[in-house]
Parts: sequence; C-alpha cells; structure tokens
Amino acid sequence: MKAVIIRGYGSTNVLQYEDWMQPQIKPDQLLVKVYASSVNPIDWKIRKGMLSLLVGNSLPLILGFDVAGEVVSVGSQVTRFQVGDAIYGSTSFPGGAYAEFAAIPENLAAPKPTNLSYEEAATVPLAALTALQALRDLGTIQAGQKVLVNGAAGGVGIFAVQIAKALQTEVTGVCSTKNLDFVKSLGADRVIDYTQQDFTAEKSQYDIIFDAVAKRSLFECRAVLKPNGIYVTTLPTPEVLVVGFLTTFLPGQKAKLVIEKPNSPDLIYLKDLIEKGKIRTVIDRTFALSEVAAAHTYSESERAVGKIAIAISN
Repeated sequence: MKAVIIRGYGSTNVLQYEDWMQPQIKPDQLLVKVYASSVNPIDWKIRKGMLSLLVGNSLPLILGFDVAGEVVSVGSQVTRFQVGDAIYGSTSFPGGAYAEFAAIPENLAAPKPTNLSYEEAATVPLAALTALQALRDLGTIQAGQKVLVNGAAGGVGIFAVQIAKALQTEVTGVCSTKNLDFVKSLGADRVIDYTQQDFTAEKSQYDIIFDAVAKRSLFECRAVLKPNGIYVTTLPTPEVLVVGFLTTFLPGQKAKLVIEKPNSPDLIYLKDLIEKGKIRTVIDRTFALSEVAAAHTYSESERAVGKIAIAISN
C-alpha cells in the first residue's frame, strides 16, 4: 500500500510517500480501506519532534489520526462492525491514517454520518471530539450560558461554535476580520475581530471561555470570565498545568486542559448532530496523499479556515 512515512523528526522533508506494509489487525481492530484523512496540528508537532517523549521508539511511523473509509476485515473480537461498513474514527496514538489502509480499534470507530462524504467525515473526529469534550465534559456547558470561543474559524473552533449553539448557549466567536461573516454563518450570536478589539478588555463576562488556539491565558481572561467560570485551553504549557492543578482545589474560576479522548459513543453523538443538521463540516483545502508535505505547510501557516482534508483512495 502507499503511505506517508517519517523515519526521523524534522521539516516536511522527512515526510516520505512510498510503498509500505499493510497493517496486521489485532482481535479488537478493524482493517479499513482509507478513503480520506485530515491534517491536525498534532500531526506536524509529532513530525517536528515536539512530542518525542510521548512517541518514544515508534519510528518509523505513519502520521495522521482521522480516518474515514470502508471496513475490509474485522478482528475476532469485533462485534459492532462487518466487512463493507462505512466508518469514521481515529487511529491509536501516534497515528497511522496517512495510508491506503489503517488498523482502527473498534472502540475508536463509529458509522460514518450518512449525509457526509468520506472527505467531509474525515475532518470530524479529532477536532470535533476536542471541541465536544472541552465544552461538555470540562466546561460542563448548560443551556442559557454565555460561551466564548477564541479561534472560532479554526479546525477545532468551527465545531466548538456549532456544538455550543446545538447545546443552546449564547456564543461569541473570536476571529480575524476576513472570517467574521463565516463565523456568523456557523451560528455565532456575536463575533469579535481580534485585530480590532481585545476580548479580554470587554465588559461582558462568560461562563466558559474555550481558547481553541491556545493564545490567551487564564490570567488574561480573568476579568471577562464569571466568578465561577471555566477556562479551557488546548495547550499543555507548564503554566496551564500548574494553574489547572491549583484551581481544582480553590473556589472560583477554573482552568482546564482538554486532551482529546477518542471513543465510539462521542463519535455517535456527533454523528447524530451532523445528521440532524446541527453541525456542518468546513473544508478549506483538500490535498492528495502524495501532497501531505504541502498540507502540513499549509496547516502550519495557521491560515486555514476550517479543516484540511487528505484524499487517499477512490
């Protein structure tokens, strides 16, 4: 099969498109013919060596977590899927999705939303699960609350805005000038242009501030976070870890770090919202599997609006 391999850390030059062995599945896994994947920042952070302590001795490896495709074989312990099923889901850490075939644990897969193409479905898992778990699980979001999403036009932000609206909250999205109308189209009740206005200097206060792009700290957000509000970020800096630990035990505002945990029930939950029309996908650009290096370069530029898809098989 064709795959994109890295044998060492570095620039996009370490991404090699070549023939590779087809994965052998374990009893609890599905062998999936991958029709599409997508690029997430964690992919190029692994490539650069920023997560080498977690990756360990996994090199050489195939990057990529998001998968949409067709089941071609099932392990002996698999009960929920059969050959021919259309699925979407995640590979295990540290990847494996940038390939024509991938081994997917049964508990990290779900039936593909019927109203999405494979490319659209492949842009959902990691980003939408991050948004869902940040808001629902860490933010304990409730109907009627006020939610601010910083980075509302990005890969995670687009899902956060829509999920927060689906859960009946008042949503403010923070983005650049060129994306104001786009974020409004996602359902945001209000948008703030960060090039013209600093949301941390506002008079408004929010129940949840989700910094989907990890650009502002809890300390910067304190004045616009309600006394018992929750700040959630995506970047595990030492400051976030320390403040998060301390606020766990202290009354008042809380700081929390979201680390996406792929799982079938949440994918099924998202599938339901998608099929009801409450969440839509947004693909900025689509690259071929052989163009993953260009896709990484584009992702690292932070110019993408929505998600970057990888088309793999027809």
